[in-house]
This record gives sequence, C-alpha cells and structure tokens, in this order.
Amino acid sequence: MGRKVHPMGFRIGVIRDWQSRWYDDKHYAEFILEDIRLRKAVQTKYGDAGIAQIDIERQANKVSVTVHTSRPGIVIGRGGQRVEEMRQYLENVLGGKKMQLDIREIRQPELDAYLVARSVAEQMERRVAYRRAMKQAIFRTMQAGAKGMKILCSGRLGGVEIARRQLMHQGRVPLQTLRADVDYGFTEAHTTLGRIGVKVWIYRGDIFPAVEPADEAAKTERIAGAASGATMAAAVSNMTEAPVKDASTDAAAEVKKLRARKKADGATEAKAAEKSKIEDTADKKVAKPRAKKVDVAPAKIKEAAEEKSTKTKAAKPKAEMVVKETKTKGKKE
Repeated sequence: MGRKVHPMGFRIGVIRDWQSRWYDDKHYAEFILEDIRLRKAVQTKYGDAGIAQIDIERQANKVSVTVHTSRPGIVIGRGGQRVEEMRQYLENVLGGKKMQLDIREIRQPELDAYLVARSVAEQMERRVAYRRAMKQAIFRTMQAGAKGMKILCSGRLGGVEIARRQLMHQGRVPLQTLRADVDYGFTEAHTTLGRIGVKVWIYRGDIFPAVEPADEAAKTERIAGAASGATMAAAVSNMTEAPVKDASTDAAAEVKKLRARKKADGATEAKAAEKSKIEDTADKKVAKPRAKKVDVAPAKIKEAAEEKSTKTKAAKPKAEMVVKETKTKGKKE
C-alpha cells in the first residue's frame, strides 16, 4: 500500500498546466463527461496516429481542442482533408457545438512517456520478448537526451500462469522534486493471455521559473517610483525650517574633535620615535663587529709571532750555558 502520487497532478500549477482549461458552476458535470467522450473518440478513431495529449478549452459556446501527435501526416491527410473530417466527427460527439481544432507535432516521441509505453505494449502484443522491448526503449530514450528513465511492466509476462512485475531503470528519476520535469505514461497491452500494464517515467531535466521582460520592466518602474518618492520627501524636508542648534552641543563636539586630533598626533609622534630608535640600534649592531675583526686580527698575529721568536732566541743561550756548566763540572771531578 504505497500511497503513490501521480507525477503529472503533483506538478500542476508549478511547472505544468491543466489539460482542460475552463470553469462553470451549473454545467460542471456535463462538461467533464464531454471532455471524457472527446478524448475517447479521438483515441479510438486515430489510435495509429501517435496521439499523446489532448488539451481542451471552453469559451462561451465555443470549444477549442489541441491534439499533440507524433504523426501529424496521418491526422492532417492530403491538403487538410482529414482535419475537416475529424472536426465534424467531434462536433457530432459534442451534440452540434462549434469546435476549433488545432494539431501540433511532437518532434521527439522518444521523450514522451505515453508514446514510449505504447510502443512497448505494441511490441508485447506482437509477442516480442518483454525484456528486449524494455531495454530497447530505455536505450532510445537515453540516447534522445533524457537524464533518467524507469519502466514497470506487470501481468502475465512471457505467458506465465502466475502474474508478476518487472522493473527496469537507468539514470535518476526525482519524483519528489517539484521543478523536475518528470513525464508519466500508462497503457495496457492486450495479449491472448490477458492484459499487461506498462508504466513509464521519464526525467527530462529541471524547469526553473524564467523572469519575463514585462515583469522586469514593472520591477524597474517600481524601484524608480520608490526612488523618486524618496527624493521628493527629502526635498520637502529640506524646504522646511531648519531646527535651532544649541551652542553647548556644538562646543562639546568641537572639544571632542580637538582631543581626537591630539591623540592622533601623539600616536604618530610616538610611532616615529620608535621607528628612529629601531633604526639606530640596527645600525649599531651591524657596524661594530666585522670591521674590528678584519683590521685587528693581522696585527695580533704578527705580535704573537714576534714574541715566540724572541722567546726561542732567549732560550737558546740558556741551554748552551747549562751544557757548558755540566762540562766544567765533569772536568773538575
């Protein structure tokens, strides 16, 4: 018990329009029965014409019918002969009311859910394998530019005694998104072993509300009117007498401005002093070490070398004196 919602009726008033457009209080039931009779008559007499939708409008005693078909040549005929025949036939169905007939072509029948379901049902009636028919239908619709598709067949599939259902889908079909253009079609295949129901859902993309140029012009006029009203109000307020200013408030404002200026000047002076200190310290740190090391190092090296040479010279005669003394002591002994 799935509580399914019809995809077409769910989107009426959002992205879809009604198929019957009229209103009447007294003859409401009569007009509904007339619409049903009209649609049945067209479908039965022109079943091979690929008629997907019939729109009906009523104005006073005049009825205008729009037929959407994928094979307009069958409906129109040579020189429009069959159109006149169809119009007279429908007038007789309605009981002599005047009718205006319009025929429109469906340029991509692969993207119309009812026509796709009808083709699958006809293949099943000709005893084509139902899986093959469903796969071919999905392949053609996806090649035609659909973003998603779903087919459901239920009944005695393949002539089996126990009825079952087969579902195939490809892509995505967002049934709960109102702006999604989901087309739905249902038909029945009349086989020798019973009826097989075929349901088709086709997702053709999203429909966003387009802003018409007339609406844009109206919006710009409203904005301009509001702006002009604001300027007029400003002009009227300027024309009125200016209010008397208090001297105390003006003096307090001037004092605040002077204090703010002094604070700003003090802050700038403090920043300048800090910058100068930083620059001086940086110069001192950079200038001291390397100049002294480069100039003084060779002099120290020379002095150390001279001291070493003098010490070695002084050490030599002392060593000679010690040797001589040892020699003299040995002789005496």
